[in-house]
Amino acid sequence: MENIYPNRNIICIDLKSFFASCECLIRNLDPFTTPLVVANKNQGNGAITLAVTPFLKSKGVKSRGRLYEIPRNVKYTIVNPQMKLYMQKSCEVVNVYLDFVAEEDLHIYSIDECFLDVTNYLKMYNKTDYELALTILKTVKEKTGLTATCGIGPNMLLAKVAMDIEAKHNDDFIAKWTYDDIPSKLWPITPLSKMWGIGPNMEKKLNKLKIKTIGDLATYDRYILKDKFGVMGTELWNHANGIDLSKISDWKNIKKEASYSHSQVLFKDYYGEDIELIISEMVDVICARLRSNSKQAMAVGLGITYSKNIGGGFFHTTKLDNPTDNSLEITNVCNFLFERYYTNLPIRKVTVSLGNLCTKNSVQLDLFNSVKEIESQNELDEAIDKIRDKYGKNTILKATSLLENSTIKDRNNKIGGHQA
Repeated sequence: MENIYPNRNIICIDLKSFFASCECLIRNLDPFTTPLVVANKNQGNGAITLAVTPFLKSKGVKSRGRLYEIPRNVKYTIVNPQMKLYMQKSCEVVNVYLDFVAEEDLHIYSIDECFLDVTNYLKMYNKTDYELALTILKTVKEKTGLTATCGIGPNMLLAKVAMDIEAKHNDDFIAKWTYDDIPSKLWPITPLSKMWGIGPNMEKKLNKLKIKTIGDLATYDRYILKDKFGVMGTELWNHANGIDLSKISDWKNIKKEASYSHSQVLFKDYYGEDIELIISEMVDVICARLRSNSKQAMAVGLGITYSKNIGGGFFHTTKLDNPTDNSLEITNVCNFLFERYYTNLPIRKVTVSLGNLCTKNSVQLDLFNSVKEIESQNELDEAIDKIRDKYGKNTILKATSLLENSTIKDRNNKIGGHQA
């Protein structure tokens, strides 16, 4: 496999129990011996635990739960979140990384997690990737006081999964996976939601196909996965086999001047189980705009902003193999990004962005779809667009748009969508 797929030296680093560790630092406490929870005290016993110290995790307390879920026999201190502090400490850590690699070889995945491509630095430092990782983690600890875990792999996927699955169990908090480790380390992973990029909703869908382990997914018919989940199905099969062709440069934001975007501020807090509906409705709107301007997109971005009581969020993009204006394809990509990055926090704003635009002047084929299938879907999309333009945007709605958490009917009315 090394001769076919990228075999770089990728390091993925995560700051251990980041929010809780920051709170311990400013109090001169040791997060490995201190029972501390970061949560909004004003929200009572139902408040979300944004972070807990490693000490509490060792007692079975989980992050991203509710205060009332913590066992009553566990004593702990609650502190309110301080996003300004966390941003400051995150910047300190990023500056440490930039002492070792150039900016173009660093991808800031989240406030507490980064990818570093150290392939071109090993000769300069005269170190292996493992030795360099040890040095970086030691420097982070010395300069910021924070403890980090690290995964090393030949691509971003395996580096990330090595960190998520194994690193926390090792004495030095470092795990290195190669392509040879896929059968013994990647494939046994279960439940599926432990794998980077597979959330609870996708796990349920895959379980219905009798896919229970990553190995099951790796040996499943890729054409059936593509048929059921679109480009996301192919991505799932690739990842289950340790295949990841993405580079750090692929994860940079879409340039705003070359994109269409659509944002929606939600009227209440939404969670993962409801947000796919919102994403689907927003993609329908932005894809209709693509088609009306004879444009197709080669890049998809999804942004999530959490409730103001929590703060923060994410915006990430991915490139497509072929340009498209198809709502289902783009919805699947957005759902894939959501499953990969969402951390079970209340959501108040959603942004969908389509970039790398090109003029639609031909049909791009792939191995999975026939000309007839593509043309039929295009004709259906264009027919729906024409009916909505003539008779009102609420004339044709998906059945899911009648659900309680749908916002499309109200938004259509507010922007002048007349009724048939």
